Amino acid sequence: MPEFLTLDDIDVRGKRVLLRADLNVPVKDGVVSDATRIERLAPTVEALLAKGAAVVVMSHFGRPKGRDPKLSLRPVLTPLRRALGGRTIAFAEDCIGPAAESVVGGLRPGEVALLENLRFHPGEEQNEPAFARALAALGEVYVDDAFSAAHRAHASIAALAELLPAAAGRLMQAELEALSAALEHPERPVLALVGGAKVSTKLDLLRFVIGRVDALAIGGAMANTLLYAQGLAVGRSLCERDMAENARQLLALAAERRCRVILPEDAVVAAALETGAATQTVAIGAVPEDMMILDLGPKTVAAIGAALDAARTLVWNGPLGAFETPPFDQATTAVARQVARLTRAGRLRSIAGGGDTVAALAAAGVTDELTYVSTAGGAFLEWLEGRELPGVAALVRAAQRR
Repeated sequence: MPEFLTLDDIDVRGKRVLLRADLNVPVKDGVVSDATRIERLAPTVEALLAKGAAVVVMSHFGRPKGRDPKLSLRPVLTPLRRALGGRTIAFAEDCIGPAAESVVGGLRPGEVALLENLRFHPGEEQNEPAFARALAALGEVYVDDAFSAAHRAHASIAALAELLPAAAGRLMQAELEALSAALEHPERPVLALVGGAKVSTKLDLLRFVIGRVDALAIGGAMANTLLYAQGLAVGRSLCERDMAENARQLLALAAERRCRVILPEDAVVAAALETGAATQTVAIGAVPEDMMILDLGPKTVAAIGAALDAARTLVWNGPLGAFETPPFDQATTAVARQVARLTRAGRLRSIAGGGDTVAALAAAGVTDELTYVSTAGGAFLEWLEGRELPGVAALVRAAQRR
């Protein structure tokens, strides 16, 4: 568990707090269509206000090339007000300079302001010291509540924490505590459930978790590559044939580390990835040449279920089949509901994350029933890969300077 300060460790009374959030939310026709990240920020804002701070919220939004009105953070104001119980929020037309200074300078303790998109300035993504100093001039304390952006060495994430007293917000704290509990000092046995399309995109993740978990279940199209590497026919399925040697090395590493690997025993196949397509359930090794593996079969779901029953900690990243296209969502949904049942019963600590995983859990209706579901995509993956995250490292250094 990295050592960092939290809101409980800092005095913010009467001070302006620069709060780095991730408000990079989906917007359609000027309206936020999913306010989950905004709602998850609210406890940190409320805690800071209760401690007597004036709160200045900062975030990136999209990937603008300079100032772009279509990528303004202004649409976030309404759902942010709603998440804060209707509280008035001032909006600054820029994140540095006179426009920001005017709005922030007028803030009193207990008030909130939102700055315009950080990425309107190239200095944000370039981690430019001058841009970081301009941001730092707006506040007296820095709080990072954007774990989902912690893998970016950007000015508002890495450099700003070096310029002001810095602490983690409630969401950042919860993310780090959940992930640390899952991989650093977990209750065993630990099961990792990894799915998705390609082995090549998750090689580092697989190598890292193999050394830390007791069992690893692999689903999704990436399982096809491991089956192919063992000489099994996978028909017309998505398969990275050029990764076969890497797949064999992964299996050898698992054997060396005494990590049991659970691969598909049977599969649901179809001629096309289409909603309502005609399907067959076949044993692995009997996949027709003209068919594609699009979901796990019932025997494999049962095997994963048995592993879940035996486990005490679960780390899950990636769906088990083409869950966006029914009927190929059945395995993912069945496993998700079992995870929820075991978690509710107090038998399993369940940590899940990654964009497709969150969507799959939502489709199964169990998002709120797992121990922790991370909305952080890239940062969640890089943490599982054992990489140092610039945003977390900056908070650790800030704690050491105190």
